[in-house]
Parts: sequence; C-alpha cells; structure tokens
Amino acid sequence: MKATVLALCTGQPARLPDGKISSIDKQACEGAVRIGTLGLEGDTQVDRKHHGGAHMAVHLYAAEHYPYWREQIPEVERLAAPGAFGENLHAQGLTEKEVFIGDRFQLGSALLELTMGRQPCSTLERHFQRKDMVKRIIANHRCGWYFRVIEEGEARAGEDLALVERTQEHWSVDASFALLFDPAVPASEEEIRDLLAIPALGSQWRSKLEAKLW
Repeated sequence: MKATVLALCTGQPARLPDGKISSIDKQACEGAVRIGTLGLEGDTQVDRKHHGGAHMAVHLYAAEHYPYWREQIPEVERLAAPGAFGENLHAQGLTEKEVFIGDRFQLGSALLELTMGRQPCSTLERHFQRKDMVKRIIANHRCGWYFRVIEEGEARAGEDLALVERTQEHWSVDASFALLFDPAVPASEEEIRDLLAIPALGSQWRSKLEAKLW
C-alpha cells in the first residue's frame, strides 16, 4: 500500500486576508527536502499551541480531495496548486479511509508514524475566506492527517510513501475523526477507550478523547 508524494510543501509567516499572520499557505519545494523530528526543513508554524510539535510534525492532505473542493468552492483560486490546505505532503493514492492510527510509512530515507487526523480550524476559513469550511470538513471527513518522525531523513517529490507496518485495522483516520468530531456519529465509552489504547495516538486527540470520559 502506498501513495505518491506529488509535492513537498513548506510555508513562512504571511498575512491572511483578514490580517491574521499564519504559515498555512505552503508552497511546493524543489529538490531534496530534509525531514526532521519537528517537520520539513524551512517550514514554520505561527500558532505553536495548536500546530506543529513532534506529534504533528508532518501534515498530509490527499490530492484526491482537490477536484472535490474545486467543484464545491470554485471561487478559491488557491486550490489550483498544492499546499492550499497547509499540507507538507501533497500525495495521491491514499485517503482517510485507507490509513490507520499507528501506521508507519517510509518516505525517502525518513520513517513516519501516523498519529491522528487534522482538526479543521478557523485559520482554514480565513485562508479560503469561507466561513463554512470547518462545518464542511466535519461533515465529509476530508481532514488530512499528521505524522511524527520516527527516523529523520530526506525526500523528494515523486517518491512513494510506502506502508511498512500496521498494528491495527479498526481505527482509520476517517473513523477516529468521526468519533471525535462528527455529531452524527455516536461515541460510546468502549470505543473511546479502544482508540485511547493505541500508543501512537497524538496527544492533542488523546486529550480530547479523555475529556469525553469525564
């Protein structure tokens, strides 16, 4: 099982249309890119409380979703190129239903471990100038996901992101995102505890799940 990384993207702080400073607008890089424990070399995060860190070092968004969004919100010209969703890896071949929390992937000489999906936030709405983006993503589960870096290395566009280890096949990114955020999906205590039992689960989602138990 694998995906092809069409672009590796990094971003620098810039002003959004409403004046807020963010690094969400990422641009494709040329040549080899170093992947360290805190992400791609040359990438930044302005809001370090909600973005970045070891368990959110690398963000992937599926290229398969771009045609859907271009149809749904054609006025957003930024969707013409990779990096519009703030992703570091713009990859084709895998979506949220096909990858699972704890999956390990080889990309170039780097080893990545999937920690959690991405929670949509207001920065994405400001970036696209669409106040309904969070609602839309919660409904359709096209959230993207995060990796921690197990082994540092480097990678280039065109290389494969190849699955090398899978420890469980119940909690896909799609299913775990639905449990946490989709109001149409009931969440039982048993399911919450089951998801919490996965060692690779990112700390941000772990905290949100633990809060549901109290």
